[in-house]
Order: sequence, then structure tokens, then C-alpha cells
Amino acid sequence: MPLAPGEFEEAWPRIVRALASFTGSLDEAEEYAAEAVARAAAHERAGGVTIESYAAWCTSVAKRAWLDDARRRSVERRLAPELARPDVDPTSDPVTERTVMDADDLSAHVLEGLDDRLALLFVACDEALSPASRMVLALRVVCGLTVPEIAGHLGVQETAAAARLTRAKRALSEARGAFHVPDATERGRRLPVVIACVSGMFTVGHRTVLDPADALADTGRQALFIADALVAAYPHDTEARGLRAVIRLGLARRPGRVAPDGTGLALHEVDRRRWDRGLLAAGLDDATFAAAGDGRFAIEAAIAGLHSSAPTFERTDWARIVQLYGALEQRWPSPSVRVARLVATAQALLATPGSEPDDLVEVERELTSLETHAPAYARRDASLALADLEWRTGRREHATARYRDLAEVVAVEPLRRFCLKRAGLTPP
Repeated sequence: MPLAPGEFEEAWPRIVRALASFTGSLDEAEEYAAEAVARAAAHERAGGVTIESYAAWCTSVAKRAWLDDARRRSVERRLAPELARPDVDPTSDPVTERTVMDADDLSAHVLEGLDDRLALLFVACDEALSPASRMVLALRVVCGLTVPEIAGHLGVQETAAAARLTRAKRALSEARGAFHVPDATERGRRLPVVIACVSGMFTVGHRTVLDPADALADTGRQALFIADALVAAYPHDTEARGLRAVIRLGLARRPGRVAPDGTGLALHEVDRRRWDRGLLAAGLDDATFAAAGDGRFAIEAAIAGLHSSAPTFERTDWARIVQLYGALEQRWPSPSVRVARLVATAQALLATPGSEPDDLVEVERELTSLETHAPAYARRDASLALADLEWRTGRREHATARYRDLAEVVAVEPLRRFCLKRAGLTPP
């Protein structure tokens, strides 16, 4: 029977966490989990007995596979110095499940009530690793992003992201030995990096999957599941609540981002009647709670709240949003934040009667600089912002040429179709 929507996303971290505690290795846990998932798919294609619990079935199969390999390695190691002795019994002292579990049996009181995905995130965000290594390991192992997606999010080459991932796994193994979930004190220290990882997961989904085809492709919704677990574990943390606010409000507004024909929509074209009112209300509640803090995600939640509560595009409080982006840039000086601040500044200027043209020229100058020197993701956003400014200020010939160039390099289909539409071309 095929997996129900969301079943794989729920099962995978449970399988990996169980295997990591069983084998003592996060790397081996991933390897044997993947093997078990492949066997489950083959079992279903062959018309085997219905799998009642996907996670339990895969965990059991993976454990048996690991034990088989462990026994073989044990025999090989024992026989290596004894090859000349015909009396060696290769079956003596076999590896057993109890032997394996004794190597690193996770204490139940540490894991009680901790979501499996969250537990793995806390493992990946070990202080023994550099911040960059933690992020790569968490985004790949727990959040499930591909190496190209991670590279794009971090603004590095794919080879660099892959190398970081390899080094992170090796460093974690050398620093900590067998797999273990940190205790409450350690988790508290790692919490900021964990929150940033979940944010990265949502950002990738929000930028690259505007209209997910199914639950497996819905990275944004998966990020919300982990954010819910974070808030359940840290209900009074303003950054955790701010993160969930950003995710909830982003998902609430997602239905209005794409036209029925699959073309992305400009912000002023969005039909706000399609927004998810339940998610909006929940996200605004989180944003209100987060406002008691002054961290990165409290500020991001406030910005998302202003976008979400504005009745129309024209009545958006752009001046306040510009102020908040300025505060966010001081707290978290990212190229993407700088682009967003410049876009909001341009919107505020265009909405203000009698604004100085020179101010808009300065915005365009800064965006042009980012288009040349920023990481790839910020360069794309800067190019889109410049094209939109040229379009809205009557420089349609320049805008058309810029949109035509963007359509050649943009990989997200709804956004590519939007660029083709603005360029006066028909999507194939």
C-alpha cells in the first residue's frame, strides 16, 4: 500500500534516530535507513504483506542488515591474525543486539517527549563543529535538503558544501564517538543554531517550491512540523515563536503566489482572498508573542505580520517595514536582508507622493552593486528587484530585456513563467 501523505517525512527521522542510537553512528544510520526504505519500496512493488508501521518495519530491517554486516566485520577482524590456524571457530563470540545496544544506549529520561527530527537537529548542531559545518549537516541529514539546495542557500559552491558535509560527519564522530542526544543544558546552548537551520529549510522551500505538487515536495510544510516541535519544547522562547510565526504566515500567503496557469504573481497582483485565514491568525498570535523579544526571528515575525495584516498592497506600512529591516540588518547582516530592505525602501518611495527621484537612484545603485557582488541567491533577488523598478517606473524596454535574461537562468518554473510574461514571451 503506498505511503499516506506525510508518512515518509514522519517516519524517516524516527528511523534514523533509532538506528543512530543502535549503531552509534549518524553516518551509518543514514546509510542503513536508506537501504531499508529501498527494501520497503521493493517489498510493496512485489506485492508483499502490507506494512502496518513503516517506521517500525524499516528500523527492524535496517537493524538486521547492520547486525549482519557487523558480524561479518567482526569475523574478518578476528580471523585476520589467525589465518594460519585451522582450529579457529569463526562463530565464537558473535555480535548480538545486546552487545550493540550496550555500546551506546540512549537514556530514556533525556529523550522523553523530544520529537525525533528535533533530537537529530540537536545532534547535528554540536558545538564541536564549526557553525558552517553544523548548518550543512543539519540541513542535509535532518531537513533533507540536497547538496545543491544547501549550496544555493549558503551561497557557496556545491563542491564546498559537499566537502563541509563530509568534514562535519567526520568531526562529529571524532569529537563525540558514538551517537548521543545532548542533555537539556546542551540543547539550550545549541537552540539558536537549530532555529536557524529550520529557518533555512523553510527559506529554501519558500524560494524554490512555490506550488508543491505533493507532501514530499512541500519543504515549507515539513519545516512547520519541526517548528511546532520546537515551540512545544520551548513554549516561552521568543525566537522559537518568531520562527513559527514566519513559517505560518509564509505558508498562509502561499496560495496567492501562483496564478491558475502556473505563473508566479507580483506582490501587488496577489489575490489576498485566497490566503489561509486560520494559519494567518495563528501566525499573528505567534508574532505578537515574539514581539517581547528583540532577536532576529522576533524582527522577522514583525515584518511578516505587517505584510500579512495589510488589507491591500497599497495600504502596506512600507515605512515601518523599512525600519524593521534596518533593525534586522544590524542584528543579522545578510545580503538577502539588504536586498529586502532596499526593495521595501523602493516601495515606500513609490508610494509616497513628492518623494525625491535621487533617493530611488541610490536604491538602484545599491541593488546593482549586489547584483554583481552578492551570493547567487541575493544576486537573483537584486536582478528581480531592478527589473520590477524599471517596469513600474515606465522603463519597459529595459525591464523587458532584464526579464528576458532572467528567464534564461531562473530554475523555479512559476517565476520563470512570470519573467517570460513580463518579457512579452509565451512560456513553452
